Amino acid sequence: MKRNQGFTLIELIIVIVILGILAVTAAPRFLDFSGDARTSTLNGVRGALESAGALVYGRAIIAGVQNDDTVTAANSPVAGVALVNGYPAADVASLRGATELVAAEWNMAVSTANDAPGFGAVGTTSVVISPVGTNLATTEADSCHVVYVQSTGDGIKPVITVYADGC
Repeated sequence: MKRNQGFTLIELIIVIVILGILAVTAAPRFLDFSGDARTSTLNGVRGALESAGALVYGRAIIAGVQNDDTVTAANSPVAGVALVNGYPAADVASLRGATELVAAEWNMAVSTANDAPGFGAVGTTSVVISPVGTNLATTEADSCHVVYVQSTGDGIKPVITVYADGC
């Protein structure tokens, strides 16, 4: 009588367990979730800037200063937040005061020229916001930051753009 040679159930289970262990240890090297997390965080910052801008604008309307070209932080209806056309000005102190983005987690730099210090910066009317530990890039493909461009006229909202191609 001929005996069929094959794998036992125990041998198959052992092989499946070994393959599972290898897959669990190798998967993080092939799947990069950190870039997706940074992109989501930058979108959260954009949302925080938009919400803070709406709240500050509402307070400016109540105080009757929504159409003023500039309101200093000392005269602002929102403590410590300078206003331009009723929205937070493009300066670090005003944006930190409006959004409560802490310096330990977020770098903020006022732009000095177009695409400086980071891609998307506009003249001296914008602030580049990036997570601590990331380098600012001057090309869109390498960028991982948010650019806040202050209001340019009565009733015009600030422009907030996320550049996350380099995250």
